[in-house]
Amino acid sequence: MASLITAEEALAYGALTEHEEIEALVERAWEVRRENFGDSTDMCSLVNAKSGGCAEDCGFCAQSRYADADTVMHAMMEPEQILEHAKAAEAAGAHRFCMVTQGQGLSKRDFAKILEGAELVAEKTNLKRCASIGHMSVERAKSLKDAGIQRVHHNVESARSYYPEVSSTVRYEGRLRTIQAVKEAGLETCVGGILNLGETREQRVEMAFELTEINPTSVPINLLIPKDGTKFGDREVMDPWEVVQWIAIFRLVIPGALFRLCGGRVENLGSMHKLAVKAGLNGVMMGNFLTTLGAEPAEDREMFEELGLNVARQPDNGANPRPDNRSGWLEGETPGTPMDALIDHQDEAPMWDPSTQLRVVKKGTKAPSYPTAA
Repeated sequence: MASLITAEEALAYGALTEHEEIEALVERAWEVRRENFGDSTDMCSLVNAKSGGCAEDCGFCAQSRYADADTVMHAMMEPEQILEHAKAAEAAGAHRFCMVTQGQGLSKRDFAKILEGAELVAEKTNLKRCASIGHMSVERAKSLKDAGIQRVHHNVESARSYYPEVSSTVRYEGRLRTIQAVKEAGLETCVGGILNLGETREQRVEMAFELTEINPTSVPINLLIPKDGTKFGDREVMDPWEVVQWIAIFRLVIPGALFRLCGGRVENLGSMHKLAVKAGLNGVMMGNFLTTLGAEPAEDREMFEELGLNVARQPDNGANPRPDNRSGWLEGETPGTPMDALIDHQDEAPMWDPSTQLRVVKKGTKAPSYPTAA
């Protein structure tokens, strides 16, 4: 679907400062969202299946060996542990579940655990399945599809022109090759980035239009959480009105993609989540994130329902995901869903909780300096 505004118009919207003008922009984005998706939603949850000890130098991430910060760490989860988190996500009202790991890619042993975990989630839950496991070949992407994965997440993180400031060890071109491999395997793509890494307004618009060329099914928007010891740790969080403003701009640039707000939303948006939904979101990342705590799932569902949106499962978000695109695979009745008896609190539905479920490891030696951008 073609963009509804030009790059020049996007820049002009990005320069708005009056709240009334931003609210008018939000109303336009809300109309676009309703026209393309009606009242449907697409709520996600993730599990940090392998955390910490990453060799890459991504400047926003505390898991990097270059970050002079305590890091959360655990080895690859067993498939049964992945399933346990998926069941909790389903009970909390998520429509889809993503298995996430650190690093550029996985060993054969860890990749096999992701495949087995995906098969269990497909067999034992009513969730859509996603994976975010770094770079991959077409062959690996096809293996994910055969195991029941339907969508692969792989961000570009920032505009191509700013990307060298974000990472030097994970190449932008490598990210594009992985996205292409995922498409060749017949899988959906989930591609977005992080705002507030020091990029200019022009570079935010650049990233938005670069995403239109990639044409992903889903666009996750993350907001920087400045963490001491990381390259971007001394930045301030975004103003909530600026967050809302840029969600609306991205919606007008990429009107046909599913939009979700992920990491950093609690810290950056505060009480303005509802206006952010109106700015064009299809869903949010429910529960907790990779290394930080999130919002209560019940509050997220209520926020969407107050805007007249439907958080129940529907045919396009997991009401009956099997056998999806693999005719004859996993034959049998679709398992029942806990949606009729939703669990509202994380102490009852143990969504991923980094504060208790991760082992915080203090780095024994001083972290190396971040490489200088080329």
